[in-house]
Amino acid sequence: MSHTASSLVLAPSQLAQAISNPGALGSIEAYIGVVNRLPLLTAEHESDLGRRLRDGNDLEAARELILSHLRLVVSVARQYLGYGLAHADLIQEGNIGLMKAVRRFDPDRGVRLVSFAVHWIRAEIHEYVVRNWRLVKIATTKAQRKLFFNLRRMRPDGQTLAPDQISDIARELNVRPEDVSEMEVRLSGGDCALEAQADDEDRYAPIAWLADDSQEPAQILARRRMDSLQSQGLADALDTLDDRSRHIVQARWLADDGATTLHELAAEYGVSAERIRQIESAALKKLKSALADQQPDFLAA
Repeated sequence: MSHTASSLVLAPSQLAQAISNPGALGSIEAYIGVVNRLPLLTAEHESDLGRRLRDGNDLEAARELILSHLRLVVSVARQYLGYGLAHADLIQEGNIGLMKAVRRFDPDRGVRLVSFAVHWIRAEIHEYVVRNWRLVKIATTKAQRKLFFNLRRMRPDGQTLAPDQISDIARELNVRPEDVSEMEVRLSGGDCALEAQADDEDRYAPIAWLADDSQEPAQILARRRMDSLQSQGLADALDTLDDRSRHIVQARWLADDGATTLHELAAEYGVSAERIRQIESAALKKLKSALADQQPDFLAA
């Protein structure tokens, strides 16, 4: 068999697109059919390509290494179909791992690329599965990840684990028995939509049982108090001020067409701007005191 990909029907640009998006060839079956016809490399040719990439950054060599191992990604991705994720997405993530492996491949270590790349491919797929299997991440620590990817396989027929089985699994995976029990519960549960589907409006969803804090009696009273203080309460508080103080506060803080400056009010009353500031400060303190005195009355209303 030839050691190059030149005999492929697809153009290089089409193959590059297929690597980044396995569904670009029309279907995942078409993609798998293409990659399974890609030629394999001998150990000598693989080493030669690896050196060309490592020593000369030869992108054509990298492309040939990637293409010849795409079938490996398909094979590894097939092992993760039980998590309910699209096969094309798993392959796409695995291809990312393959490209990372090719970039780090050193042919002089005496290890074939297939043995080196499989770890990178699985790592990328693992990360994708953990991120997307559930809306909430369930495997964040090293022990949880180990359980996540092994517990399903180790549970007999998906049955609930007995205490002795939990102990055996914990011993084999070198984790705590309580970690096994916790992960079993989390894997057994399913996602639940917070809201009902658009075509099923009559069905109650969990969101219907969530409390609406805005309708709590305390919140209603607080809004009523604030509305009252901002309207009638403020008007009553302003009535406690003398005419000059009330005019200064209204001009400085309550005017619809913009605040009047201290110097403008000073010119109006024939005093200094500092004097206007002192009157304003004393008036605001009196207002705050008057509003504070009104709060019990509004609460009782």
